[in-house]
Order: sequence, then C-alpha cells, then structure tokens
Amino acid sequence: MQDLRISLIQGETRWHDPAGNRDYYGDLIAPLAGQTDLVILPETFTSGFSNDAIDQAEGMEGETVAWIQTQAELLGAAVTGSVQLRTPAGVFNRLLFATPDGGLQHYDKRHLFRYANEHMRYAAGNERLTVEWRGWRINPLVCYDLRFPVFARNRYDVERPGQLDFDLQLFVANWPAARAYPWKTLLRARAIENLCYVAAVNRAGTDGNGLAYSGDSAVIDFLGQPVVELPAGEGVATTTVSAEGLAAHRERFPAMLDADRFELR
Repeated sequence: MQDLRISLIQGETRWHDPAGNRDYYGDLIAPLAGQTDLVILPETFTSGFSNDAIDQAEGMEGETVAWIQTQAELLGAAVTGSVQLRTPAGVFNRLLFATPDGGLQHYDKRHLFRYANEHMRYAAGNERLTVEWRGWRINPLVCYDLRFPVFARNRYDVERPGQLDFDLQLFVANWPAARAYPWKTLLRARAIENLCYVAAVNRAGTDGNGLAYSGDSAVIDFLGQPVVELPAGEGVATTTVSAEGLAAHRERFPAMLDADRFELR
C-alpha cells in the first residue's frame, strides 16, 4: 500500500441537465490527468438531488456510464460519483467506481432520504461495497448513509483476516448548508471510530428547489483532523493520504481489537 492522491471535485451541479453536467465536470477534472489516483464527484452529479430527475434516469448502457469510464481512462485514475440509474429492479441512486483499466463497480445507496421522500420513488440497495484500488481498500457510501454508523462500521477480521475491512471511506453528497454542522461532525466521527481516512465531496451552489449548499468537502484523517477542506463555492483540491501514517496509528492505537461483533440485517 502506497500513499494515495485524492482529488475532491466540489461543483455547482446544473439542475436536470445530464449533458451539461458531463461537460461541466469534464472540464473541471481534465487538468488532473496524471496528477491524481482518485477523483471524487458529488452525489447525483448529472442532475442534482431531485425526485423528479427519476424521469431522466439512464441505464447502465447509457451515456453517463460510458462517460465516467472514459474519464477514468483519460485521467489515469479512478473516478467515482453517483447518478440515477434505471434497472429492472427499479431506479437506484447508484455510485459508480470506474478505473482506467476499464473496470466498473457500483454501490446502490442503502439509506434513502425519507425527509425528501427519496424512499417513495427510488429503490434501496442492500449490499455494502469494498473496492481495492492501488493497494487501498475503499468503502464508498452516499450522503444519508453518513448518519448510520452500523452500516458504515469498519470491522476487524471479517472481510480480510487479521485486518480491518477498509482503509478509506468515501461519501458523495448533496448535503444542504442548513445541516452543515452535522455533516462536518459525522465525517469526523466516522474517521475516528473506523480508524481510517474519510474523503467526502458535497456539491456547491443552489439547486432547482432553492436549497443552498456550502460544500464543506474534505479529507479527514484517522484522528478526525482535516487533511484538506474546501470553502464554499466551486472548488477542486488534491491531497495525499499516508499509508505509513495510517498503519502506524492502527498499530499504536488498535481499538479494532476490542470492537463488538455484530450481524447486519
């Protein structure tokens, strides 16, 4: 496991404009070619967070899936973010994780945002995903999942013998400015309790429902300290997380050895 370069893409997502957003985010990330290992886009980056965007949902053979795979190839890096995707089982808020070798994995948002009636129109996922990329094990989650620490828990000696499930946890979000303090607090809690880095990208600007977003995208270390934070507004930041630093912390403070066993249902 070597150090990993992470790029946060805090964009002002256009409302219900998939083609416009692909162009917009494509322009933001193009300068990162060869300069990063992992590019993180916001939740529902082709539309904004909207129940009405369900009518625009593409399939896995659609333009956005092809676009994210092309971006990964062009950048020489993994690219991730979520979009609405239609399947025979329903429309999911699906996080895509594309790698430059043509690999594509996905995670379907498990916790649908009842407060905005997301659960009434979208299908919920059931399975957690762990991705292996450049020696790191990565657990990607979506927005409201941040409030559910049991599902987000880093377990010891479960997915890999004698080690924790993952080294880096990702959150992509459309998290309104009115709830910015919980966002920042919970990101730190997940990093501390899971003995891992957390990288989180939230959108910026104001959406078509009039909701304002303060961004607050960040990379947080295993002590809950920010490695990098973005202010309000459009922004791109690249930082490096330390494999050696993470390993040393886990050896120095092996709280995972005292963790409770549980079964997720």
